[in-house]
Amino acid sequence: MKIINLALAATAFLALTTACTSSHDTADNTVVEQTEQKDTPPIDEKARALYDKCNNLNDSDACFYLGLAYDHGEGVKQDYSMAATYYEKACNLGDTIGCYNLGLLYDNGQGVRQDYQKANHYYQKACDKNHGSGCYNLGVSYYKGEGVKQDYRQANKYFLKACELNKSSACFNLGNLYYKGEGVKKDFKQANKYYLQACELNESSGCINLGNSYINGRGVKKDFKQANQYYQKACNLNDSTGCYNLGVSYNKGKGVKQDYHQANHYFKKACDLDDGAGCSDLGYSYSHGQGAKQDFQQAMNYYQKSCDLKNGMGCDNVGVLYNNGQGVKQNKNTAKWYHGKACDFGYQLGCDNYRKLNERGY
Repeated sequence: MKIINLALAATAFLALTTACTSSHDTADNTVVEQTEQKDTPPIDEKARALYDKCNNLNDSDACFYLGLAYDHGEGVKQDYSMAATYYEKACNLGDTIGCYNLGLLYDNGQGVRQDYQKANHYYQKACDKNHGSGCYNLGVSYYKGEGVKQDYRQANKYFLKACELNKSSACFNLGNLYYKGEGVKKDFKQANKYYLQACELNESSGCINLGNSYINGRGVKKDFKQANQYYQKACNLNDSTGCYNLGVSYNKGKGVKQDYHQANHYFKKACDLDDGAGCSDLGYSYSHGQGAKQDFQQAMNYYQKSCDLKNGMGCDNVGVLYNNGQGVKQNKNTAKWYHGKACDFGYQLGCDNYRKLNERGY
């Protein structure tokens, strides 16, 4: 699978004692391309009928669907090698998606020896026929230097073509190239242009990064209300970071009237989507009675989930509750363990709290 992460660095605001992040996170977009199917399957999907049409009539659709059947194990035993055989025949007969799917098999080493150069060859064939994902994956290859010499300009070229073909993830990555100045001159306005295009294509990460631009005044005038609109759209698309950032806005009163109840609503939604910061901030609300009745046991539940999601602040806050005996029986050694875990996750306050207990002999 093609995987790329061109995300921006997250920021954090650290409070005293049990901590609440409450700062706007940036989008963390990992794009994973999947094997594609065509919109309408053939009328006769039986493998034998497909075999006859493909091999006797050189029917490109039949070859493609036979490859897909072997790829997914539908009606036949799954066999990536056979899938590659029929995708290749479909591709040679002019089937665009057959070329693309064959590229994926070479990219992932499924049924064939992994070969990035061959993968790129088939992505190029698909891209030449205006297949957005083919262009996108070729852009990823140039960005990462897989099967080709790393070349951000070439990556930009293929992301641009894919974006023009309405490939949302390509628009997002194109925005990040302009944001970082990779292969192009750094240009926040251009970055926002492509973030907007990605967002309009329901790429939640584009909405988040556009919201962040409005929060920070990068390429646009600062506008918290506008930022929240984009965070809301991202949240509606079930992006945990969008929900979390909206929670931060309500918590801090940025672009909206300060409302801890609403903040907790969005922190919970983020937490339900496995956002560690959302769980930690919701725990903070319960431990401090902020927009919720003070409840250390509930706070512990959310801090623990945050810690389980490898959020250092969540782990440190579990340690604070054990240290103070809030919602749990006081246990300094357990507190130290959680502070150490927070430190291991790169959370400095956890390191500091671990050191303090360690110096006291725990």
